Amino acid sequence: MNTSTSVLPQVNGVVLSYPQESVTTEELRQRACAELLRQAAIQSGLLAADDPLPLGGAMTEAASAAIETLLDRELHLPEPSEEALRRHHAAQRGRFAVGERTLLRHVLFAVTPGVDVNALRQRAEACLLDVRCASPSGEDRFAAAAAATSNCPSGDEGGALGWLTTADCAPEFAREIFGKPEVGVLPRLVHSRFGLHVVEVLAREPGLDPAFETVKSAVAQGLRQQAFATALRQYLQLLAGAATVMGVDLEAAQSPLVQ
Repeated sequence: MNTSTSVLPQVNGVVLSYPQESVTTEELRQRACAELLRQAAIQSGLLAADDPLPLGGAMTEAASAAIETLLDRELHLPEPSEEALRRHHAAQRGRFAVGERTLLRHVLFAVTPGVDVNALRQRAEACLLDVRCASPSGEDRFAAAAAATSNCPSGDEGGALGWLTTADCAPEFAREIFGKPEVGVLPRLVHSRFGLHVVEVLAREPGLDPAFETVKSAVAQGLRQQAFATALRQYLQLLAGAATVMGVDLEAAQSPLVQ
């Protein structure tokens, strides 16, 4: 696999974006993954060779359907065993609690079209370090940071989000917050579809822990999603290894899932 920053990003000669477009690094990776799968569908005879190229990252309905068929055929996903389900449930009991609430505040560094993601991350990490080093008895540097830099309206309230449940949050944000014992400023940035968050958990109220049989289907669905993501990542690695990919670093992608 070849990469280059001196040419337009492309997969086997198919250009993924043009200079006049505002495409984030992660969106570019998503386009590359989608194009790898689209071309694999053509090579497998599931999609016509003259299928129109994606426009602005959007592919045809025929291409989307062909990719679904391709993945159904190529990704072999075993059904999780009863033992695996019980083991996963025991390790992740907190995630299945009902009624858990957390009192949060945050500083949001929003990812918007055209933003320099690397520079944004550096700003977010500097903010995280600053608020973690603040003296508990000194100035409320978290509230000050939220007021000065947060891209969320909550910045006017020192970043306060109030008491939240999982239903109040984006799923990817909730996974990083709920079902954990941490209280205080989290030692890591939390990623969501909105951007990068510096998060402080002020208090937690544990929820009820339902019996295994009650949440068995949810546990199984979670394991299936994990297995799918792993299998898709491995399949994309094989496709990328056999392709000429230029101007995009697929290895740095946080997720291989095509959105």
